Amino acid sequence: MQVSLESMLTHADVHAAAARINGRVRTTPLVQLDPGAFAPAAMVWLKLEQLQHTGSFKARGALNRVLCAAEHGEVGEAGLVAASGGNAGLGVAYAAAQLDLPARVYVPETAPAVKVIKLRTLGADVVQVGTKYADAYHAAVEHADESGALFCHAYDHPDICRWPGHARP
Repeated sequence: MQVSLESMLTHADVHAAAARINGRVRTTPLVQLDPGAFAPAAMVWLKLEQLQHTGSFKARGALNRVLCAAEHGEVGEAGLVAASGGNAGLGVAYAAAQLDLPARVYVPETAPAVKVIKLRTLGADVVQVGTKYADAYHAAVEHADESGALFCHAYDHPDICRWPGHARP
């Protein structure tokens, strides 16, 4: 796999993302495990992202993706679209709710009911299609192409990756 210089994340990218999402996500705690719990590691830290608004870290990347796209005039009336098994879609639905944008999230028919309910509670139009993530992904890409909605990939986009949260206290 070849990585281009344009796709490399910098320290400045992370700080810009932190500023962009500041006040829109929770600052979740880091907890150090008891020494020796995972020997031979000297120290193990857990970042408690389950305390985030959506129950996972995905809200950070989704907010940064949408806010960055909005800064560049890439978000139109069609809003946002994503494919997800649950958590990434929740991040996009949360971002859409924060910015008063429409969101459509494609999930497989096998997606956990609790995730589908939470997506709808956040205001997303949920479309269940196929039995696997790939089915939802293809439907979401097709919708983005047809509608002009901003496609928010679950993980494969630089703006999704530019979120702070890996540093130790």
